[in-house]
Amino acid sequence: MLDEVERWLDRRSWSADDRPLDRLLAAKHATGSAVSVVLPALNEESTVGEIAAVIRRELMDGAAPLVDELVVLDSGSTDRTAEVAAAAGATVIHRDSLLPRLPALPGKGEVLWRSLLATSGEIVCFIDADLREFEARFVSGIVGPLLTDPEVQLVKGMYDRPLGDAAGQGGRVTELVARPLLNLHWPLLAGFVQPLGGEYAARRSLLERLPFPVGYGVELGLLVDSLHTVGLDALAQVDIGVRKHRHQDGQALGRMAAAIYRTAQLRLARGHLVRPRLTQFDRGENGFEPRTSAVDTEERPPMIEIPEYAERRAA
Repeated sequence: MLDEVERWLDRRSWSADDRPLDRLLAAKHATGSAVSVVLPALNEESTVGEIAAVIRRELMDGAAPLVDELVVLDSGSTDRTAEVAAAAGATVIHRDSLLPRLPALPGKGEVLWRSLLATSGEIVCFIDADLREFEARFVSGIVGPLLTDPEVQLVKGMYDRPLGDAAGQGGRVTELVARPLLNLHWPLLAGFVQPLGGEYAARRSLLERLPFPVGYGVELGLLVDSLHTVGLDALAQVDIGVRKHRHQDGQALGRMAAAIYRTAQLRLARGHLVRPRLTQFDRGENGFEPRTSAVDTEERPPMIEIPEYAERRAA
């Protein structure tokens, strides 16, 4: 198993610099593949505009038209996220306007799932909307292998994640929860540096066949299900440098960890947690007070099973 992972690392791990932009444009022209970029957003007015502006300026409007669609999927922001994103050149679509017969559930995975209805590109690239010091290579790097290698189906970004002044100390849920789960239960995925990273791209033909956990478990779920659907050699990762973003507090990370464990548990046994809730504690006037949150338990079916999506693709 270790030898297989090492061979995969040698064959399917690259740097964004390995594929210059002119090569990607030539491959895009030769294959005719359209690229859609999706930014799932909830109250990200401080960062979403700069991300959209960089993509628009460097990968759409200039001499390197790599991206065909730039969509910000807003999941109910109460700040100026939609206004800022639109001013930067993105198409802004509210989550609830897609598939209105099906009430939307809270969670990032829900937004990513519905984004397949809002885009048309053969290649779909997801970028988190809270990134700081964003560079166009985040998109071109992870889209590159999909344009140049027909065998590749999904590409994850890998990067350093500084935590404050500490280099490479971010990704706490990855190290404490996701990496142990993958190494123990899906060892073929042990080579992924950032399995939970929100920057990745895939062929629509793969994404539309996968179920989407509606919450924090979506990245782990898509990675595991992609392994079982298309095999390890169809998966890849690209080094895109340094990722800076807003870090969450310990309790938020606890809820994220529980959702990720839930996603893994479902894939291991397709069973049910006895108690799909998480109790955490805050100190109050009378000592520690319990606060209980639901753990994400919902998953959306493969989009290809949704009639509205099939009708849209046929049209």
